[in-house]
Amino acid sequence: MRSSRACDGLLLSDAIRILGIDPGSRVTGYGIIDSAGQQNRHVASGCIQIGSGGLGERLQRIFDAVAALVRDYRPAEVAIERVFVNRNADSALKLGQARAAAICATFDARVELHEYAARAVKQAVAGHGGAGKQQVQQMVRMLLRLDELPATDAADALAVALCHAHSRGLRALTGRLHAAGARR
Repeated sequence: MRSSRACDGLLLSDAIRILGIDPGSRVTGYGIIDSAGQQNRHVASGCIQIGSGGLGERLQRIFDAVAALVRDYRPAEVAIERVFVNRNADSALKLGQARAAAICATFDARVELHEYAARAVKQAVAGHGGAGKQQVQQMVRMLLRLDELPATDAADALAVALCHAHSRGLRALTGRLHAAGARR
């Protein structure tokens, strides 16, 4: 997504649209931002309520909903949270399957996919990797100048998108510095 008009102080000719995904087998959060340098603008966010049913049915709902988001909003890049394995291997496996369904839903659009650990996401938006859910919600609200707190899963997805926006800015800067050093 690229255009040349300004919106909320963000020059959209330089903006890239990022879809952030916080996967879950019961609720999958999504957050879409336009990012240009250090400026980010909220486009859309919400929660895909998977509901009940067998795992296959729930995975199909995730796939269909993410495919619709990609089709409707046309992100250039997708950022998704990595699976965190704690004590329950079964939960981690289901989360991994939900994550895979969301990732596969982006394949037709041929978008770049980036993965981030939960601690890295929290570090990027709240300043420390151990931030709690409410802290992440508050920081997302402040960083995107939202009128109200987004739902927890939506805030997590927006945080993933913001983490990617910050990371791509750092990669661009280090790339320019590396190129400048190579010319010397």
